[in-house]
Amino acid sequence: MKNIGLIPNWHKKNSKLVVDRVNNFFAERGATLRVASKSEADFYSEVPLSEQLDSWRDQMGLIIVVGGDGTILRVARDMACWDIPILGINLGHRGFLAEIEVEQMERFLQYIVAERYGYQERMMIEAQLKRGSEEMGSYMSLNDIVISRGPFSRIVKVEAYVNEDYMESYYGDGLIVSTPTGSTGYSLSAGGPIVNPSMELFVVTPICPHSLYNRSLIVNGADSMRLSIDSRQVEVMLTVDGQVRFALQDDDQIIIRKAVQKVKLVCFDDYSFYRSLQQKLKA
Repeated sequence: MKNIGLIPNWHKKNSKLVVDRVNNFFAERGATLRVASKSEADFYSEVPLSEQLDSWRDQMGLIIVVGGDGTILRVARDMACWDIPILGINLGHRGFLAEIEVEQMERFLQYIVAERYGYQERMMIEAQLKRGSEEMGSYMSLNDIVISRGPFSRIVKVEAYVNEDYMESYYGDGLIVSTPTGSTGYSLSAGGPIVNPSMELFVVTPICPHSLYNRSLIVNGADSMRLSIDSRQVEVMLTVDGQVRFALQDDDQIIIRKAVQKVKLVCFDDYSFYRSLQQKLKA
């Protein structure tokens, strides 16, 4: 069995107890764990989690994340280029991304030791922010890219293009472009559809549109999108996975494509997305 990386979110209640249980479980079976973010300060530092584990990269076969969906999103973005399966132990609320609940932990960790597990590849978004001829940055997202208004209640205008063909002008509080994985998050709250996460597509959902209709649009994952921002009279923000935030300027362009990298989330033989969905939504 290859080495295992362990990434805890120390801010979560009971995280130390769970980390100790995981450590003891694998130590009793002769497995080697390498813990990144050994403190809450480490987890929230500017040093990427991938750098904290970089010396072990070639020897690592699995990354275990102790936390909620937000923790897994952070790890997925930081370590997307590693191509190593991620297993989440849920300390959050519903935990759509975390496969294991704490009460079942030892049973599923035994499957890890016996190598009785697989993984599901999840599509990611790559978003490029352009300001005139200058590229301001490129950002990876497992859940969603959101354009939204600032603190004042003013309408945001977003023009959307698919493969440079004009699609729609959205007026309202903003626009969500989600992956299938992110379809159970903010997009769902805004009225978007739930999509099987094994698919490759974009779900485009307006936020409180100033319109007589409120409908999402499904865009082929092989296509590219361009979002043009009109922010002359309102503060507009770009948010990545609900965690990374930037102020946008008038006429900024956001280019959205399917990322080359995919996230591998560990799953077990009895995994069913639809059964899991039913259980999570009832939680």
